[in-house]
Parts: sequence; structure tokens; C-alpha cells
Amino acid sequence: MNGGRITSEEKSAISTYVGAGIAVLLAVVGIYFFFLTQKEKKETTTYDPNRPVPTEAVLKGRLKAEEWSVVRDNGSQTPFQNEFWNSEKVGIYVDVITGEPLFASVDKFDGKVGLPTFTKPISYDVLIEVPDNTNEMQRTQVRDKRSNARLGHVFADPQSPTGRRYVVYSAALHFVPVEQMKDRGYEKYLPLVEKK
Repeated sequence: MNGGRITSEEKSAISTYVGAGIAVLLAVVGIYFFFLTQKEKKETTTYDPNRPVPTEAVLKGRLKAEEWSVVRDNGSQTPFQNEFWNSEKVGIYVDVITGEPLFASVDKFDGKVGLPTFTKPISYDVLIEVPDNTNEMQRTQVRDKRSNARLGHVFADPQSPTGRRYVVYSAALHFVPVEQMKDRGYEKYLPLVEKK
């Protein structure tokens, strides 16, 4: 500095330091958001039975409007116009909120109602049944025990090997194909769907 004036070399050095500081700050922010995104992706695509159920505020941002309507607001879906009603893919159907394994594709059949229909759940312990007297009908609603997600209804069915049919809304489910089950934390459920 000559007589209180900043020389061009000093201006250049200051610019370099400011530029480097901004670059470091942007890199740190970028890394933070990358790891935040990876954490969110892991929470929504992999299964960990010990992961806490997301809060309602988190779910509002994570679930699609139709999913929220079905699992939290007791909404319904149009028969024959939903994602899984006629799917024949091999894998498991899991709770849209927690990823809890609910139904296996081997237990799915065409119930002629335009919604995914199953003869039984993977485990009866993960479901709760609640009386449902809405729409002037007496039915039994099925909910996921852990997340309290409304899944659909269960009905008596003498044609089913279990004597029951579970009619579930597609919006309450995510599907995990057999080839992704191991990588997504569902390895122990592979024997349910693998061909013998």
C-alpha cells in the first residue's frame, strides 16, 4: 500500500481471497445439500424397521396429494385407473409411509374390483382392522399398525384360500421389484417371491 492507496497487486490478491472464500462457501453448501438429498433418498427408498415414522409435516412434503388423501384423509381411488390394480410384476408391496412390507405379489389376484387385491398380508401382525361405517356401509378398514396409514378394506371371500380378500388402494403402497429387494433392505423377504 503506497500512501493509503491500494495497488493493483493488492486488489488482485484481495479478489483472489474473496473469490476463493466464495468458492469454498459454495462447495460446503453444495456438499451439505448433496448429503441431505442422499439422506432423504435413503429414507424413502430403503427399509429400516428401526427408522422412526416421519412426522405429519415431513409426510405432507414427501407424499403425493393422492397418497396423502388415501392414507391420511380417508380418500379413495378410481377403480381400474390406479397404478397397481392390474400389475403382475414380481416383488412386494410396502407401506407408502414407512416402507413396511405388507403384501407379496404371489398373494395378489384379480378381484374384479379395479384395485390391488390380496389373499393375505405378509404378516398379520403389521395390520390393524377397524370398523368402518362410512357411506352407509358396514365394512372393515385395514390400516398399517406402525404408521396408521389407511390401506383399504378386508372382506370375507369364500373363494380365497384364506377366506378373506384385502382390497388395497394403490396410493397406499409402493412396489419393490424382486431384483431391487436386496439392495433396498428387503432381502429377508426374497423367499416369499422367488421362484422355487
